[in-house]
Amino acid sequence: MSSILSVSQINTYISLKIKNDAKLRGVAVRGEISDLSRSRAGHIYFTLGDGSSSVRAVMFAGNASKLRAEISSGMTVIAYGNIEVYERGGTYQLVATQLIPEGAGNAFLALNILKQKLADMGVFSAPKKPIPRYPRKIAVVTSPDGAAIHDVASTVARRYPLAETVLFPATVQGSDAPASICAAIRSADASGSDVIIVTRGGGSSDDLSAFNTEAVVLEVYSCKTPVISAVGHEIDWSLCDLAADLRAPTPTGAAELATPDAAEMKAEIAALRMSVKGLAASRLRTMRESLRKYEYALAAMSVKEKIKSRRAELINLRDRAQRQYRHRLEVSRLGLTSLRAMLESLDPKNVISRGYALVMKDGEIAADINSLSLGDSVEIVMRGGTAGAEVKRISGDSDEV
Repeated sequence: MSSILSVSQINTYISLKIKNDAKLRGVAVRGEISDLSRSRAGHIYFTLGDGSSSVRAVMFAGNASKLRAEISSGMTVIAYGNIEVYERGGTYQLVATQLIPEGAGNAFLALNILKQKLADMGVFSAPKKPIPRYPRKIAVVTSPDGAAIHDVASTVARRYPLAETVLFPATVQGSDAPASICAAIRSADASGSDVIIVTRGGGSSDDLSAFNTEAVVLEVYSCKTPVISAVGHEIDWSLCDLAADLRAPTPTGAAELATPDAAEMKAEIAALRMSVKGLAASRLRTMRESLRKYEYALAAMSVKEKIKSRRAELINLRDRAQRQYRHRLEVSRLGLTSLRAMLESLDPKNVISRGYALVMKDGEIAADINSLSLGDSVEIVMRGGTAGAEVKRISGDSDEV
């Protein structure tokens, strides 16, 4: 005769059986929602039916808060989650982690299948390459007509004008986009750039779909050059973001992650200058103390020859100390000269000497197009002098006045 089990033991046994069944983990179930209710804690309880059968389902608050579409009774959805047993009631239910209105479900499932495939290949878990701190050349893979390239280029110019920004144009939307993006990434990787930014502005999931294709993700994964991915806006995520060495929320954010801040560099240079001065002063004090010790030792000697010998030794040590001191001062001077040259390269006056110009209005730099109006009198500062001008035309990113 078999042993007598309690109801709790039976329910626990069945629960463990279901939890260990891989076929009941990560299932996708299509059905119509009915009996929908929400708890004060934010959990959603509902029934999924297909006309012949039904199953109870629950979505807990953590996942329910992430729903992008309003869910209501009567809707046909694809519920993605796990089959589990509610032991207290002895019933099984679907614990949903995603609810996708029918029509969007196929694309969602395909994306999750591809994501799992790439994860199994090690694409997302591969060691990330470090982003260089002082890049000389930044490659940007994006559309030449979008706002992303303007955002990246203007941010790099503002933060670190020593870096060169090079556009590798690509079609970022439509059926031709994956092949175009892959070709641009390959060209950027072979260009000798220090870092690659793969980016585009925000859009719908269909607009960003090129960056969720296997070909583009593998191209990012295969790059020898460090890659920063900035696809869409802050709330958007793509498979490219997971494969890249670093993810940025926006194109501007990618440019900031790729470059140092000139103001921070100036602070570092000032700190280095103080450190060099302090080191030189400390070394000089040490040498002077050593000389004084030798002087005291010589003064204590009564034998003339010993005094003569020690004096020669002292002179030799003094000369060596002076040579070392002069050498260290020269090294420090060269270091300061190098740091000064770097600072001078960031000086707007030197930028003007290389052929650029500044537009001044009322004694201040007109840094933004919105600060100018038709008919304004401005002064153009350029190499060799200044010139007065009147604003006849103003054109922005997408319109002209």
